[in-house]
Amino acid sequence: MVKKKKKRHIRPLALCVFQRGDKIFVARGFDAHKGETFYRPIGGRIEFGEQASDAVAREVREEIDAKVADLTFLGALENIFTYEGKPHHEIVMIFDGRFTDHALNQDDVTVTGVDDGEVLYESSWKCLDFFRGDVAPPLYPTGLLELLDSRVGNGP
Repeated sequence: MVKKKKKRHIRPLALCVFQRGDKIFVARGFDAHKGETFYRPIGGRIEFGEQASDAVAREVREEIDAKVADLTFLGALENIFTYEGKPHHEIVMIFDGRFTDHALNQDDVTVTGVDDGEVLYESSWKCLDFFRGDVAPPLYPTGLLELLDSRVGNGP
């Protein structure tokens, strides 16, 4: 029997930056294959027939039980990368927004993202400068820091 090669797909994602001044709300991840800690805004997969902004609101509600408001589209990034030794390809719709629960806007807040009872990540507020420099952890998707810096009033 001939083994059929698994067809790879491009994954559509919608992520929300939740930016307050020089800080953004991000999830911490770890790639054991690379031994790398990285950060990424929260959000997730866009379902077929779903608007990207609706996907952000749904994913945030499902994972951290929070509501979002004032979603503004910032741009799209193409992300081709390896995670846990496997290639991935994503088209990522990036939004800015705010939490409706003001308690989530406190600097010392840490939130655990959960899906179907499985812990996915811990998220918290980080200064953008945390992601700058030679030893800074990566901020994904690739190009996000440059996208944020290109906005009026931002930059290193």
